[in-house]
Amino acid sequence: MTTRIGLLGGAGIAGAAVLLPVRRRDDVVVAAVASRSASEEYASRHRIPRAYDSYEELLADPELDLIYNALPPSMHAEWTIAALQADKDVLCEKPFTMNAAEARRVIAAARATGKRVIEAFHDHYHPLSVWIREAVAGGIIGRVQSASAVFDGSNPYVEGTLRHEPHLGGGALMDLGCYPVHWVRSLFPGMPAVTSASADRNPSGADISMRAELVFGGDVTAVVSASMVEGVTLKSDLVLIGDAGTLTVDNIVFPSAGHSIRVELGGVPYVTTVAGRTTYDHQLAAVLDGLASGTALPTEGQDSIDNMAVIDAIYEAAGFDRSAWS
Repeated sequence: MTTRIGLLGGAGIAGAAVLLPVRRRDDVVVAAVASRSASEEYASRHRIPRAYDSYEELLADPELDLIYNALPPSMHAEWTIAALQADKDVLCEKPFTMNAAEARRVIAAARATGKRVIEAFHDHYHPLSVWIREAVAGGIIGRVQSASAVFDGSNPYVEGTLRHEPHLGGGALMDLGCYPVHWVRSLFPGMPAVTSASADRNPSGADISMRAELVFGGDVTAVVSASMVEGVTLKSDLVLIGDAGTLTVDNIVFPSAGHSIRVELGGVPYVTTVAGRTTYDHQLAAVLDGLASGTALPTEGQDSIDNMAVIDAIYEAAGFDRSAWS
């Protein structure tokens, strides 16, 4: 059986996230795209058979099985719910929604319709991330005492653009910091307490950088940070300090471009890597397998609500009034 995907929005990320991985498989196709501008051009350029000028038309297409929602975060909840109600499963780009309240509405719609909505934390499905979770659970550095998780990437401020306008779901925490939040949540049980947070803001009022301190279970501390400041070095790194050693991993988000794992025990380090394809290839495989088998995936359901709840708490601790953002 061939799974047929519809692209909700002609986003640039769809190329790496969906189009290329799909072309490396023979059990899935991108069958349609909807864009409010230049849908025909986008479809022609990417060899997509059908192009729609409205999102409603795409969701009404009876031949589509899975919708990839890469619209701005401010539109995620509305159109994911619409897709679910149109009897489609959904792969929704991160951040899942604008806040936890919206996330709860989306998950409620999934339960009501019996359809699936999966958040696109593509790195979570790569063998590197699997290795980290299994190594920590297995006590590779003993009991973890503290963590530092960072995702930085230069994105110079341009007024009116998606990643810099708060009402569209922009900001360093929403665009980048959602990943480090998800990493530490995937490693430590329970919901963390946000003890402090601070941010630098751009002229539009969105955070251009964010740093937050979290505590899990009362004794595991974690610092998560993200920056889009112009010229900042691209990095997505995790450092874990345990009572028996230290684990450092670099380039968690794009490991197929090169990464390293450094474990230091008793002052003796060793460095290794984990083989794998692109994170998007692994994500697509997991999504297709999960939908076919009915098996719940780790980036759906309550996980998406909880990640947005932590993001909400960080913004509150940093002194943001987000009431006008949604």
